[in-house]
Amino acid sequence: MNTLPVVCIALLALPVFVLGANVTRHRAMRGDTGNQMPTDPADRMFIAQRAHGNATEYVPTLAVLILVCSALSDSWWIDVLAVAAVVSRYLHAIGMLTAKTLAAHGPVRDSGALGTYLTGTALAVTAVVLAV
Repeated sequence: MNTLPVVCIALLALPVFVLGANVTRHRAMRGDTGNQMPTDPADRMFIAQRAHGNATEYVPTLAVLILVCSALSDSWWIDVLAVAAVVSRYLHAIGMLTAKTLAAHGPVRDSGALGTYLTGTALAVTAVVLAV
């Protein structure tokens, strides 16, 4: 296995922790008396929570798929998918964190989501093809 998939997995994991720290920062700014579980899609803490939550929903599966595929093959295709997955997840997080509200979609967030769906699906199909 080459090192690119390992670096991509680490780069996928990094935002999970950074986004988690961002949620903690927002909680600290609110203090004990502030609403810790907002539902307003324009609330900065809600946006921070959803950005972190979304990362924790997709990153583990992408990381496992990259690991499985790279263990089964050293193909350039897996490297391309791994890099595309990282770029997609970063775009999605940036798109969420820079949004005025999560009620509206934006091109950065949407391209990150689409890239996540496409790379995840391609990695899953690649894993099945390589396993049989």
